[in-house]
Amino acid sequence: MAWSVVVSVLVMTVLSLLRVNVIVAILAAGITGGLMAGLTLVESLELLIGGMGGQANTALSYVLLGAFAVSIAYSGITSVLVRNLVNVMKGKRIVLLLSIAFISSLSQFAIPVHIAFIPILIPPMLKLFDKMRIDRRGVATALTFGLKAPYMAIPLGFGFLFQKTIRDAMSENGAEVALGEVTQAMLLPTMGMVVGLLIAVFISYRKPKDARQIESEASVDLMNAAEEKDTRFTKEHLFTIVAIVGALAVQIVTQQLVLSALAGLILMFVFRIVPFNRGDKVVAEGVSMMGVIAFIMLVASGYATVLKDTGAVDVLVENTSDILGDNKAVIAFVLLLIGLIITMGIGSSFSTVPILAALYVPICTAVGFSPLATAALIGTAGALGDAGSPASDSTLGPTSGLNADGRHNHIWDTVVPTFLHYNIPLFIFGWITAIIL
Repeated sequence: MAWSVVVSVLVMTVLSLLRVNVIVAILAAGITGGLMAGLTLVESLELLIGGMGGQANTALSYVLLGAFAVSIAYSGITSVLVRNLVNVMKGKRIVLLLSIAFISSLSQFAIPVHIAFIPILIPPMLKLFDKMRIDRRGVATALTFGLKAPYMAIPLGFGFLFQKTIRDAMSENGAEVALGEVTQAMLLPTMGMVVGLLIAVFISYRKPKDARQIESEASVDLMNAAEEKDTRFTKEHLFTIVAIVGALAVQIVTQQLVLSALAGLILMFVFRIVPFNRGDKVVAEGVSMMGVIAFIMLVASGYATVLKDTGAVDVLVENTSDILGDNKAVIAFVLLLIGLIITMGIGSSFSTVPILAALYVPICTAVGFSPLATAALIGTAGALGDAGSPASDSTLGPTSGLNADGRHNHIWDTVVPTFLHYNIPLFIFGWITAIIL
């Protein structure tokens, strides 16, 4: 059973890299994990389906945000945005990528909307990226940096929740550490993320990329309608901004993406920015844009349920603790590797932390790791894989915006670039941190 987690994650990874549909890859991985844990085929599938409700809220919010994004594009404000950005950012690819990383970072602590901004901000900018010959893989890495690095290092918004989760999980397993110490422990690993971003922006995706000769089958009438509108700023644009601010306010007050997206969509109809007789079209386009991403989240939730409810993760944790020696460098390396595997499967750094703490705290205490080093290992291992998992919102979010015109592959254009640019330096910096603290 201990190997069921490793094998199932490998199945998901290999199938995804072979361009098998992500949903099929996750289903195959979930069934594989269930079979190796001793379940029958039917039992594995039933457990996976039963666990799909865990991400129902997120999936519904994705679809509603897609409809909201289409309605914003219909207003024509996106044409004004692109026109002005072309003038300001002409020839400044690096500046634009860094700006996107900065805006994405704000979504984690300053205006904690997480991925909600992506399907609103990014689709209207796709033509701008093409005009500036920006490699969309660079945009994906910039977005993922902002979705991940801030919560690792800044104890505000989602960062407060993440670091508090680390502190509480360590306390439950017998290691006391202050919240400020968790922040201190995560600073150096976060620098690994910074290094990955700089490599992506200044080296990997610095050169202009030729626009792909693929006509989008997903480009929709409502999106194209914006192109036909006057690009002057009008009262429709003003009301659109009011609707966006209203949606943001609802998100901050209620902490519910579904209510936020629904509020924004309703305001777009109330202000008559989108005619009522186009309502069905707007929702249909939103589902077309975000439906696949939403369903991936549902299936991924079921897969995580299979891994956890079969006890496979617990067995892997117990077996790992039995075979490790007393060499700190080796132990830190193995623990981070286990964290990478588990997070790749579950797809959530927040959900992985309590699982990892149960393993890490006893081992780290026994071999003499300091509480700071233990916190760094748990936090880094929890974050590892989040940027490289096909089932993570840190990768699904960027894909949801960049693939609005059907020209961005989730695995090869988001998952693989973010894995290479962030998980490798994060692993190295986290390993060094655990040794020196």
